[in-house]
Amino acid sequence: MRRQIIFATGNMGKMREIRDILRNIDADILSMKEAGIETDIVEDGTTFEENAVIKAKAVAGLLTEHDGGKYRDAIVLADDSGLEIDYLNKEPGIYSARYMGEHMPYSAKNQNLLKRLAGVPVEKRGARFVCAIAAVMPDGEVITTLGTIEGRIGDRAEGNNGFGYDPIFYVPEYGCTTAQLSEEEKNRISHRGRALEAMEAELKKKL
Repeated sequence: MRRQIIFATGNMGKMREIRDILRNIDADILSMKEAGIETDIVEDGTTFEENAVIKAKAVAGLLTEHDGGKYRDAIVLADDSGLEIDYLNKEPGIYSARYMGEHMPYSAKNQNLLKRLAGVPVEKRGARFVCAIAAVMPDGEVITTLGTIEGRIGDRAEGNNGFGYDPIFYVPEYGCTTAQLSEEEKNRISHRGRALEAMEAELKKKL
């Protein structure tokens, strides 16, 4: 039977990136929703890596019972990622998804951050995207990888590609925000892309 990987997310934008980056892994990559798994996970870790492990373990713990054990031998992947802004003491950090409330649109979150940085000079607008990936193997082994991309917060939102905080994250080497990059360019340099590439290398040792 073909290997299955379940990624602990329901975000379809994220799933597109994941499938593209892990396209050389010989496995079916499913979202939680596609696998029919629903669970509320309390992310109470203090780092991106801790939260990724919490999510992966929570989903892995359901596989034996779910759907008659159909996915009992699946690998579970989870990520935790966010934006760290130096001037704001690394806010929103691990609370990036919950910043201003989970159901607040990112357009409002982005505008709020731009407002808080109004008048702050370029050299103090340093920021980075951070992504931790955790894998829980069928035997319970846990593997983690980390990826980052450095940049700064622009002075306005620009671009319609990507999602989340992409429109305000400016990458000097490319002269644009990550929301202005093509999907291929973004996947090549993104924090998630780097973390997933590192995870791909780890998984290939196991598969």
